[in-house]
Amino acid sequence: MSRFDKLEEMINMVKVNEILGKTEKDEKKKKICLILGIVGAVAGIAYAIYRYLTPDCLEDFEDDFEDDFDDDFFDDEDDEAKEAKETEETKTEEKAEDNEDTAVEKIIQEVIEEEFEGEKDKEEVK
Repeated sequence: MSRFDKLEEMINMVKVNEILGKTEKDEKKKKICLILGIVGAVAGIAYAIYRYLTPDCLEDFEDDFEDDFDDDFFDDEDDEAKEAKETEETKTEEKAEDNEDTAVEKIIQEVIEEEFEGEKDKEEVK
């Protein structure tokens, strides 16, 4: 074998080693990615189970607080609106009663005046 043949064999061996080295590096990357993927999946499943099994007390507390606050706030407005409505109704009822009273009083006065006029007419006729 000549020197060129040996040189060619060495070059071929280096090429083969480079190719094998690249595949070894790729295999290491694949293994690392696979391990990280498995760890991430396990962590995700564990978190989902934790969230499912843990009671959500804070949301219940916030909901209760918000409901109480909203109810009190709107109750005050409702009470004020009811009071205003009731006062308006009583005012209109009082006005209606006053109008009826004045109408009745006018009718009574007219009847009394007619009676007195009738009596005056009778006295004049006598």
